[in-house]
Amino acid sequence: MTGDIIEAAKFIGAGLSMIGALGAGIGIGLSVQGALEGMARNPDTYGNLLTNMILGIAFSEAIAIYCLVIAFLMLFVL
Repeated sequence: MTGDIIEAAKFIGAGLSMIGALGAGIGIGLSVQGALEGMARNPDTYGNLLTNMILGIAFSEAIAIYCLVIAFLMLFVL
């Protein structure tokens, strides 16, 4: 009985840790939307906006990867 409760807690904790991936997905979508709107309004800033957009996407994706690592640690290590 105790082992089942611990196993269920591991699954719940892993699921809750992936909530950060939801935020990262929303952040990536908003950064791409803002960059595309900026490029549409002023095409001369294409290079600068593209570089900053890709950098922002990389940081947002890093947060999602950290959440995935924590979920795997909860499932397979603890």
